[in-house]
Amino acid sequence: MAEEAAVTCETLGNEVVRLYDVGVAGIHRLMDSREEIMKAGVIIAIAGMEGALASVVGGMADCPVIAVPTSVGYGAAFDGLAALLSMLNSCASGVAVVNIDNGFGAGYLAHQINHMKKRD
Repeated sequence: MAEEAAVTCETLGNEVVRLYDVGVAGIHRLMDSREEIMKAGVIIAIAGMEGALASVVGGMADCPVIAVPTSVGYGAAFDGLAALLSMLNSCASGVAVVNIDNGFGAGYLAHQINHMKKRD
């Protein structure tokens, strides 16, 4: 999903910065990426398990966050349903959720956000 989202964004002409393995289980890795997060115009947060990454990133960032729940992982993830429900219930403002494994949809939405024009 991550590469699908990134390639979609790049194909549509967007600059993409990839941050891998920055989940909440190792929050220090996410904190090490604060500078990149704060520079972003839109962020795609892809996570499985309990899907907490989108809420954490949404609380850090001052831009829209597109949450993508994944169907892969271990534990009681129910093929992505646990992450989906968690992301839908995010308490962070500015988090939008696409369907399970929808990297393309997230990439396309990020492109649209990046290219919004003010309307008179």
